[in-house]
Amino acid sequence: MDQATFVKKAMGTTAEAVEKLLDKQLPVPDGSEKRVVEAMRYALFAGGKRLRPFLVVASASLFDVKKERALRVAAALECVHTYSLIHDDLPAMDNDELRRGRPTTHIAYDEATAILAGDGLLTLAFEILADEATHSDSHVRSELVLSLAKAAGIHGMVGGQMMDLAAAVNGLDMGEVTRLQQLKTGALIIYGAEAGAILAKAPTRPRHALVGYARDLGLAFQIVDDLLDIEGDEEELGKAVGKDEDAGKATFVSLLGVDRARQQAKLLSEQAIEYLQDFDDKALLLRSLAEFVISRRN
Repeated sequence: MDQATFVKKAMGTTAEAVEKLLDKQLPVPDGSEKRVVEAMRYALFAGGKRLRPFLVVASASLFDVKKERALRVAAALECVHTYSLIHDDLPAMDNDELRRGRPTTHIAYDEATAILAGDGLLTLAFEILADEATHSDSHVRSELVLSLAKAAGIHGMVGGQMMDLAAAVNGLDMGEVTRLQQLKTGALIIYGAEAGAILAKAPTRPRHALVGYARDLGLAFQIVDDLLDIEGDEEELGKAVGKDEDAGKATFVSLLGVDRARQQAKLLSEQAIEYLQDFDDKALLLRSLAEFVISRRN
């Protein structure tokens, strides 16, 4: 089995387990709230790589954390990620009509329902994390909640999105683009990798190693996203391409050029792998993932 197949199979297994859990967490009720739950499910079960949940499960496996606990955190993280996609696609933000090969949530339903669906998924994430089923230790649950709140908030994803909106007017240099992506994309990726260590009550050294790994992985992932926005196929990607270039947004590719951007992604992937030295063979999945993200086509 080649590396890409190995990683895709592992990610597919994780995605299936996470979706099974989410299906139980989000039954469709009767009554007036039915429509918003249907919209939440529409966005959640639209497919996707499930990279962030996979990082939770893979990092937790380094410390032999119970699979059920890791899957609950993975599901919560996917709720936050999906909420961000719903809101990013709105006309007031990126104004996208296609996501994962389907009409975006506000197109399939309406803008108000899409906003509420995103709100519902965000709050569901913290409901899952705060539940005793996620971990018997309340301190661990509290740290999981606090860390995700920081990763999703103004010093993480929300702050990065605000920078992204401002960039269309002000323009950004390389340092600013890097910081933007570390917040907008990287913060949730870092949470995914660190969550396994939080669940295990791991000491500082392995936690720092996982944060370093995820920081470089997230930047490599974003550079490839920027490359695919120029070189990718809309049908294969499941979303529109060329939007950043058309909007005149500064990206890693616009600032570095295609060749240098691709080289930088490879370097970041290699740096990410170096952080995993202490984990030996247990980190095979994470190493393979770092190599996979720079060769993906969607």
